[in-house]
Amino acid sequence: METGQIRLNKVTGEWVIYAPSRRRRPQDFQQNDRNNSSVNHSQKNCPFCSQKNEKFEKILLEIKGCQQDLWQTRVVENKFPALNFHENPQRNFEGIYMTMSGYGHHEVVIESPDHQQTIATLSISEIEAIIETYHQRYLKLMEDKEIMMVIIFRNHGKGAGASLRHPHSQIIASSIVPSHRRIQEAEAQRYFDHWARCVYCDILKFEINEKVRVILENKLFVSFVPFAAEFPCEIWIMPKQHQADFGSITAEEKTAFATILKESLSRLYYKLNNPDYNYVINTAARYKAEEPQLHWYCQIRPRLTTPAGFELGSGISINPSIPEVDAAFLRD
Repeated sequence: METGQIRLNKVTGEWVIYAPSRRRRPQDFQQNDRNNSSVNHSQKNCPFCSQKNEKFEKILLEIKGCQQDLWQTRVVENKFPALNFHENPQRNFEGIYMTMSGYGHHEVVIESPDHQQTIATLSISEIEAIIETYHQRYLKLMEDKEIMMVIIFRNHGKGAGASLRHPHSQIIASSIVPSHRRIQEAEAQRYFDHWARCVYCDILKFEINEKVRVILENKLFVSFVPFAAEFPCEIWIMPKQHQADFGSITAEEKTAFATILKESLSRLYYKLNNPDYNYVINTAARYKAEEPQLHWYCQIRPRLTTPAGFELGSGISINPSIPEVDAAFLRD
């Protein structure tokens, strides 16, 4: 299998992406020297630093900083993509199994020319430039009619899957929608059919009224620990205005989102000593952008624990912390 491929697991109904360009040989998984898999903190060899990234073949988007001769954010193609737009999105069969070529887009958002920064330490205007970058690339990628879903995510630290210190996010646009997202959509649809209301809007209203799990709130967004958080200090950031699609975010909301994102990540940075974390912007798939039962939000999961055998076998998370206690710790 020289090119990328997507295979359907007939038992779970979930798709699996195979990307040989990212790691070609089984022996690469050997863990005799764990230091080889650590985050590269070196600025000298960083491909994203300003003196290095002039060598990129193509810059997909660049947003200027306060000084117009300097860039603030840049978007480039991932050198080792999980999905590739040169592939054909046609579905095929191998006996009883279904496969697809690894069609899609995989981009890197270089969040700052400063190698040592992270979102928790950037200014509001710098984070707003990141949100603007997300938005512009989201809209551009959704112009591809073969793309069903765009995932915007950030891996921070070795335990979260990051291999470079330089502040960056990633965007993957895929021609498939994973089954776990379909399950969430179906649950939201059932709730709406029964109550004629968005489940996310109801959660938001309840959390704002209760306040015990709310960490931060501004005019347009709320940051809170979800009632059934699966990870310690897990945070959801949700717009107060009902929107299924991140593509609908307004200029005013970008500023408010940037503000509460910085403040939320700053709580983790200072109170938990800069932990590894992942965040993802959960947004509607194609054809769901105007649905009344869906609501986009940003989900932040610190990597403070490691799922083990029970979680793998049952699919049930064990959280050793209590959401209300976590919220109080992060809020105070």
